[in-house]
Amino acid sequence: MERQKMGRKKLGSKKRRHNVMLRFNHREYRYLEKLAKSYDMDITKRGVLSPLLRRLVLGKQVKEEERLPDTSNLAHHVNKVGNNINQLVKLAHHKNMRSPNASLENEIRKSNELMRTLLELAEKSYRT
Repeated sequence: MERQKMGRKKLGSKKRRHNVMLRFNHREYRYLEKLAKSYDMDITKRGVLSPLLRRLVLGKQVKEEERLPDTSNLAHHVNKVGNNINQLVKLAHHKNMRSPNASLENEIRKSNELMRTLLELAEKSYRT
């Protein structure tokens, strides 16, 4: 029975012999951090940045499950709902109403239901 050698496996032709050094300005580095966060990576940790840049430069496709969902549209709608709620509150304060009328309560209830629905959708898209 042959005894296996201990130590690091030989890389052969896969060994990376060429070194490339990159420098980024503050804006570029922030963009790189944002890009890494979209892949749920922390570039401040050792051994994370090189594979990310290699994947981007060499054009290797990223699996869909590795990407985080785009929530910019969701954030826009949540912002609009918040604006609507603020307008309703301002209206109630302007009319000096201690207990809002039924239509205002109905609008607030609809806004709350819409907010719940949006949060549920965001949670579902984050899980998948």
